[in-house]
Amino acid sequence: MKTGRLKKAIDIYSFGVVLFEILFGKLANDPIYTAEDEYGIAQVARRRFEEKTIHEMVDPKIMEEVDELASTLHKGPNQDSLRTILEIAYRCVAITQDERPMANNILEELQKASSFQENSKDTLQMSFEEIKLATENFHRENMIGGGGFGRVFKGEVIRGNQLTIVVAKRLDRSQGQGEHHFLTELEILFEYKHENIIGLEGYCIENDEKIIVYEHASNRSLDIHLNNISLTWTKRLKICIDVARGLAFLHGGAPTKEMVIHRDIKSANILLNADWKAKISDFGLSAITAIDQEVISMLVGTIGYVDPVYEISGFFTEKSDIYSLGVVLTEILSGQLLVPSAKDYDQQHVSTILKHVHEEGKLGLIVFDG
Repeated sequence: MKTGRLKKAIDIYSFGVVLFEILFGKLANDPIYTAEDEYGIAQVARRRFEEKTIHEMVDPKIMEEVDELASTLHKGPNQDSLRTILEIAYRCVAITQDERPMANNILEELQKASSFQENSKDTLQMSFEEIKLATENFHRENMIGGGGFGRVFKGEVIRGNQLTIVVAKRLDRSQGQGEHHFLTELEILFEYKHENIIGLEGYCIENDEKIIVYEHASNRSLDIHLNNISLTWTKRLKICIDVARGLAFLHGGAPTKEMVIHRDIKSANILLNADWKAKISDFGLSAITAIDQEVISMLVGTIGYVDPVYEISGFFTEKSDIYSLGVVLTEILSGQLLVPSAKDYDQQHVSTILKHVHEEGKLGLIVFDG
């Protein structure tokens, strides 16, 4: 527009604009862009790319879609594929013509992006026969636990050339936590990966079978170690930090616009690996919601850990998880469960212990002395 001279680089610029239109789901002269810059989509996209916020401009429908052909629960496009297209579109609308790529270079990059998408297969899918073999047909001796979701089995699978110990949780619909809870937990484990969140090793959705396969935490759950004298003060502090770090990640530390409210934080849902690293587990009752949004739901959680404010209001927020975390921290401090079982629940007893935590000079009454 400045020189009046026609060059191939002019077509390249226009093609870059088209790429952004495809990615953002809006025309180049949409008012949302011209209100920010009279030249429209390209100028706005270039600034956002340099500010590293361009992902926020991508059409939400694209970011939410699920590629059923790839048999994956991952939402949105393959990230390498998306990044490649965004980068080539950005180069197409470079300010100077000499900086813009040639058409054959653009083709190569787009083919590369297509290849990334096609090869983003879900490597975590496992067949029912594979899991049966790993758990010796769900042998009773391999059962290590169970709950509202179903029974939990220990097993071995081949990873590379090595046997890896895993844990398989098999959905039992008769227990009341059906497919919704299964899919919620699976989605969270897919999308929220963190060193203090239990790792996903695989899953099976085959006929009527629904199974989630986790990493194995050899030291099992925190609740059975609370009065363990070998769990030193330093180890207890590290466990506290691990749990808090995992919860902070769920509550907004992940690179998403959503957060996870766990809704059942308790010592039994904190798993410990061989190095005593703590990992939050059991997301069947969890909720994925917009950051800072309340969740209205029927009563969830475990007696003694549930936020009293939630019991009254029916609104569950991330602060409700924080209350449950406070109970867990108190249990680590005192070396005992505040509520050994539902029939032993005494709100006054729990309130008294939590009050001692806040009162100067009363900590000695609860701190574990093993």
